[in-house]
Amino acid sequence: MRHIERDGKLTSAASKAGISYRHAWNQLNKWAEFFGLPLAELEKGRGARLTQLGEKLLWAEKRVIARLEPQLDNITSELNIELSRLLEGSRPSLRLHASHGYAVELLPRFTEGFDLDLQYKQGQDALAAMARDQCDIAGFHLPVSAISAEMLGWIEKLLKPRAHRIIRFITRQQGLMVKPGNPLAIQGLTDLCRDDVRFINRETGSGTRSLLEELMRRSGLDSASCLDSTGTEFTHSAVAAHVAAGMADTGFGVQAAASQFGLDFIPLAQERYLLACHQRALEMPAMQTLLETFRGERFRQAVDALPGYDSTHCGELITLDELLLDS
Repeated sequence: MRHIERDGKLTSAASKAGISYRHAWNQLNKWAEFFGLPLAELEKGRGARLTQLGEKLLWAEKRVIARLEPQLDNITSELNIELSRLLEGSRPSLRLHASHGYAVELLPRFTEGFDLDLQYKQGQDALAAMARDQCDIAGFHLPVSAISAEMLGWIEKLLKPRAHRIIRFITRQQGLMVKPGNPLAIQGLTDLCRDDVRFINRETGSGTRSLLEELMRRSGLDSASCLDSTGTEFTHSAVAAHVAAGMADTGFGVQAAASQFGLDFIPLAQERYLLACHQRALEMPAMQTLLETFRGERFRQAVDALPGYDSTHCGELITLDELLLDS
């Protein structure tokens, strides 16, 4: 159904799905009989289009994939590591626990010569895991401005100036995702308090939700009363899918998610995605290879192709004191 939505032709959709036209036609009829309503309509000379039921089923699939993406990627990473060990013997490896994001998602495609054990966790949990020696690198994010005392508090608690180093990764744009054409004329944070605006929030404890709450506090808005009845999702793409499916009017997240689901975007804040590691981890050959990847043209081009992402300082090493001073 994804290909029918995109191409508007059953012949093209069947080809891209790797099945015959007849099989695609039979599948549509099978599920139309199951649901009692057609999933797609075919008109001679006008191609194919999804019915309202077909569109709802497709959006349900997109929402499920967006919501489960981090968990599925975690399982895939674990399986790949185990298969690599069985088939190729022991190879150098790096354990990366990181907040989920579009740029981090690219890393497995660019790692060569070592295994990357990538596990998605909230930034604070990733740093705590590194403190317990459960990972070599921890990924977290901080706003370029609008940093709250709470954010700085857990960073100073979990990272030590003499023991840890910070790797600059990327900068990304955060803001409000709205339906194409912005039918409710949403302009900024004050609109989240309107009775006619349905907002989908991120889960409690996520860095994105903390940033939103800090931005609202600085604007004199009470996030507790404005957002108290909203639902929650666990990734940027899940928030975007929620809005795109018409289940909410707006959500807060990265521009890349809005672009992925064809939404308009209202930029509100820039955010730095950072990686922390122990000083001794920098001596690991796999770490040196990873830093070379960050600084390489191929990886930077892939990051810069993501809407709202900037790789300008990717791979630069700084101290914790320099990070806090810059904040």
